[in-house]
Amino acid sequence: MIKNITPVIIAKDAQKTIKETLDSLVDFNEVVLYINNSTDNTETIAREYLNVKIVDGDFSGFGPTKNQASSYASNDWILSLDSDEVILPQLLLELKEINLENTKEVFVIKRDNYFLGKEVKYSGWGKDYLVRLYNKNSHQFNQNMVHEFIEITKNTQKTTLNNSFKHNAVDDINQFLIKIIKYSDLASKDKKTCYFLVVLAKAKWAFLKTYFLQLGFLDGWRGFVIAMSNFNGKFFRYTKRYINCKKI
Repeated sequence: MIKNITPVIIAKDAQKTIKETLDSLVDFNEVVLYINNSTDNTETIAREYLNVKIVDGDFSGFGPTKNQASSYASNDWILSLDSDEVILPQLLLELKEINLENTKEVFVIKRDNYFLGKEVKYSGWGKDYLVRLYNKNSHQFNQNMVHEFIEITKNTQKTTLNNSFKHNAVDDINQFLIKIIKYSDLASKDKKTCYFLVVLAKAKWAFLKTYFLQLGFLDGWRGFVIAMSNFNGKFFRYTKRYINCKKI
């Protein structure tokens, strides 16, 4: 019943990936593309698609911004996607047959994460199941600045779909560096960390968890890069919180 579903995407400077994303959504009657402070050709590319509704707006953190973007959808059922994610043909067929009568139901979909053209099977990226289809009258994203997710209530019914979607997570190694800066800036605003030992412990644990417990070593050099990225992400996130604490 995809006529009752609106894919909603927030995007900034997504010209490298947005075409593949929108190509996979041409069967939907409406796609909301919420563009925030984009300086590249993302909007120009999107205007080539007749089913895309373009909204220009501010970015106020991932959770709040995704909720704001969904408010522009004509349908109540929202398929939340990022600008580097692609609906695969088998998932599209499944979405066309889905029953959307229960507004308290949310649908969990597996995300296949790709690193420079190769799917990552481990490193915390392999078993990546996310709530991405929901009714906006019953559910919404939390208010997290980063690592946002759909809030579940005691009345929520969760259903896992059989097919997955593709995530072009990394097509340029510099994306890791950009995300570390962006995500650590956002996450540093959430809390304070007043002990530098906490910074070191969090960063070390992020590497050990990714590379050993989540079997990142089985992904070869990609797994090591992901583990190091997680180390650096935690290190700078908590270092910034530590600095903020010292300013009090």
